[in-house]
Amino acid sequence: SLPTLTVLVPLLSLAGLFYSASVDEAFPQGCTSANSLCFYSLLLPVTIPVYVFFHLWTWMGIKLFRHN
Repeated sequence: SLPTLTVLVPLLSLAGLFYSASVDEAFPQGCTSANSLCFYSLLLPVTIPVYVFFHLWTWMGIKLFRHN
């Protein structure tokens, strides 16, 4: 499930970025407003390192809890 998410989320956000670049008239400035698709297509790739960090943090916590 994780390899599928790590491939699917960047592709989806890249498609959203290209879509907003081709459709939106105020493309670079429109990325700052929270109601545009460009804002969320820039926000989605940030979720991958955050997910990996907390997944590894949870795994490390479980390992430390079991061995103490």
